Amino acid sequence: MTLSEKQTTLAGEVTLSGIGLHTAKKVNMTLKPAEANQGYRFVRIDLEGNPVLPADVNKVVSTNRGTTLESQGVSVATVEHLLSALSGNRVDNAIIEVDGPEIPILDGSAGIFSDEIKKVGVNELEAEREYLELTDTIKYFDEETGSELMAIPAEEFEITTLIDFNSKVLGLQYAKLDHIESFHDEIANCRTFVFAHELENLLDQGLIKGGDLDNAVVIANKKISDAELQRLSKKLGKENISINKEGVLNTTDLLFQNEPARHKLLDVIGDLALIGAPLRARVVANKPGHKANTEFAKLLKKKLVEQRKLKGKPEYDPDRSPLMDVERIKRMIPHRYPFLLVDKIIEISDSHVVGVKNVTFNESFFQGHFPGNPVFPGVLQIEALAQTGGILALSGVDDPENWDTYFVKIDQVKFKKKVVPGDTLILKLELLAPIRRGIVQMSAIAYVGNSIVSEGQLTAQIIKRNRDE
Repeated sequence: MTLSEKQTTLAGEVTLSGIGLHTAKKVNMTLKPAEANQGYRFVRIDLEGNPVLPADVNKVVSTNRGTTLESQGVSVATVEHLLSALSGNRVDNAIIEVDGPEIPILDGSAGIFSDEIKKVGVNELEAEREYLELTDTIKYFDEETGSELMAIPAEEFEITTLIDFNSKVLGLQYAKLDHIESFHDEIANCRTFVFAHELENLLDQGLIKGGDLDNAVVIANKKISDAELQRLSKKLGKENISINKEGVLNTTDLLFQNEPARHKLLDVIGDLALIGAPLRARVVANKPGHKANTEFAKLLKKKLVEQRKLKGKPEYDPDRSPLMDVERIKRMIPHRYPFLLVDKIIEISDSHVVGVKNVTFNESFFQGHFPGNPVFPGVLQIEALAQTGGILALSGVDDPENWDTYFVKIDQVKFKKKVVPGDTLILKLELLAPIRRGIVQMSAIAYVGNSIVSEGQLTAQIIKRNRDE
């Protein structure tokens, strides 16, 4: 198996220090190796208990001039360049210890992060790398900004960005990365940029206290008066600022003519790292920004969660004898016609059970649900799952015929696809916690073919029957 098919982590530690873009405070950061399936985890070593914050797109709380994560009152800001460097160098797992609320901005690119990762190297782990593999195109469009991103199924990851700021200096720019292996040389060193007409306002808002001509490319779209230049010089702590012929304030030359478009590409890679798995797709991003990037990543994250659930789909071979047929099921649970909704049990253990329900047009409820359009009711899908879960719950008692299970709570139920006559429901339930005091908590998923049709979390209580009633 090649390196790209195994998970990786850092071969050693990387320590870097710098100021935060928004706080201007010095921050020390250490990247450390992590075990397989850990992903990227930020650790705030300056806070009591060293709280851990996973790099998860569902933890994004702000996208104002950077991506900020927060969980239970603990936050880390400006994570996108570091995550881009880790993802761009195919590092799947890393512990990121930081002694402040923000990742250091360094030179405004991912280049220094990428250089240090290259120096320390990458180790292969035993676990296989998980990819998000799409079967259809995923799109996101922001009507307010015009940002549009889409991911098209492909064998490998590639990405194209297009930007248009109605700027005479920048013009319409395009950047493309065909192979992630080219990230370090073609993308990593491309710096963040800001327009001069925005700069003074951002400084006044306190958003970029650590902003400097050393960590951003400042684009002058139009002629700036001497008075404006003097004000900017004072606020940036510079003796003198001038404008060169390319419309870039006095800093180094652009690394590439399309460096701003390449930096936007860098940002997209960093924000997509919050999905939790590398993507096998062709990504096209038109006018990307952190808000659009992360909203798009949330759509992809949902696909990843669904993909993981489908990987757990049981294999059903109708030629194999079931562990329990309907007669044995009737000895386990009290349900009878027309309300027994489990035909077979094909798997059972101390922590999970898999049942089968064959849906036929002879079901009595199809007379009214609905005439001319027979649909298996969603509530009965949940009931079928509950009956299957009841078999799991009662399999641990000596006299199951003397006990019943009753619903206590149903959470996070979703119905995703219509179930019709002729479908075979595969009903999988797994314990979320050990059974205590007769309380059973289960995750429940119903499949038809390769699709999840319904899912949720079920809580039930095992209660002994009262024979006197």
